[in-house]
Amino acid sequence: MATVRSVHELTTGIDVRAVVLVEGRSDRVALETLAARRGRDLDADGVRVVSMGGATNIGHFLDLFGPSGRRLRLAGLYDDAEEGFFRRGLERCGLGAGLSRSDLAALGFHACVADLEDELIRAVGVAGVREVIAAEGELRTFQLFQRQPAQQGRAVEAQLRRFLGTRSGRKSAYARLLVRALEPDRVPRSLDAVLAHV
Repeated sequence: MATVRSVHELTTGIDVRAVVLVEGRSDRVALETLAARRGRDLDADGVRVVSMGGATNIGHFLDLFGPSGRRLRLAGLYDDAEEGFFRRGLERCGLGAGLSRSDLAALGFHACVADLEDELIRAVGVAGVREVIAAEGELRTFQLFQRQPAQQGRAVEAQLRRFLGTRSGRKSAYARLLVRALEPDRVPRSLDAVLAHV
């Protein structure tokens, strides 16, 4: 989890008006890359994307930035399976009760189905992801990975998702590369919606 001090440093002494809470570094990289690709300067807009180090930390960050903390405009991106953590955190800090997924979206919190990598693989397409992997010189590595017993019989989309998480830093690197490879009309709705909220 990001330390209180590092988060404090991130948002102190600058004109911050909004914080986007995301589970991990690859989510942050994806949103910042998409914003930059669209010519948007999040720093100039007073928007910080904060990686929480996992969905279970949402309550801590809502305390820091939400109604009982800095009272900043909030948004967020979460994996499908982690929705409960976000719902409970938002309810606990007074932003609603019995929140549905559409209620969460109205608050600026949007789900990736099933996660960021799944969204990007579907949006770019298997062939497009293979091209990105090839451009990085890792196609042979991916092909060897596909031959592992645990990968036999799995859909190529599942293999790609697993491959992206097999080495430290790979998820973040490919988050940037895959967002750059997106066709303008293929940007995942969740990423678009979060940026539109802030």
